[in-house]
Amino acid sequence: MTAPNRARAEVESPVELHVVAESNLRFIRDTMERSAVFTSLPGRGAIAIGATALLASWIAATQDSFGAWLGVWMIEAAVAVAIAAAATAHKLRAAEASASLRPIKNFALSFAPPFLAGALLTIACWRAEAVWAFPGVWLLLYGCAIATGGAFSEPIVPAMGCCFIVLGTVALFGPTAWNNALMAAGFGGLHILFGAIITRKYGG
Repeated sequence: MTAPNRARAEVESPVELHVVAESNLRFIRDTMERSAVFTSLPGRGAIAIGATALLASWIAATQDSFGAWLGVWMIEAAVAVAIAAAATAHKLRAAEASASLRPIKNFALSFAPPFLAGALLTIACWRAEAVWAFPGVWLLLYGCAIATGGAFSEPIVPAMGCCFIVLGTVALFGPTAWNNALMAAGFGGLHILFGAIITRKYGG
């Protein structure tokens, strides 16, 4: 190698090492972000959702018609969405972690298809007058949404989804008299249980 060529290689080598180092750091950062999906979720928000769901299940059980029962749970769904959005925004502000936006976006994109499927199946069941299937469909598809949304998160997230799936299966094939209790156990009890775990182990 001639002297000019050797000098050129010595100048270019640090630049190439710098590019490789940046690529490695970017890979490490992306991997950490994917693994942080669960810790970016609001545990206290889940507890609040569970508490309102328990209240909704009690109110729904006192209704005389299916329409009134359904109205109670529709209101609860809207309240739960509002709590989840507010709690997530609060946790992001408190953490001051812009990196959390990407895993939350990934979670939302994975969560959306099963959630949408649940909404469409609800309409189909209503049209078919299979209203007895509502609790099972909701629990089952919500469980699928949690399991898929938490696929790249801590193992406890898919475990939570599996618990909802089990309750949904029982609701679909068990006695309809159990439906309201299963709704309370799922949307109330599981949210409170796993929300408490998130708050204790992953910072709220």
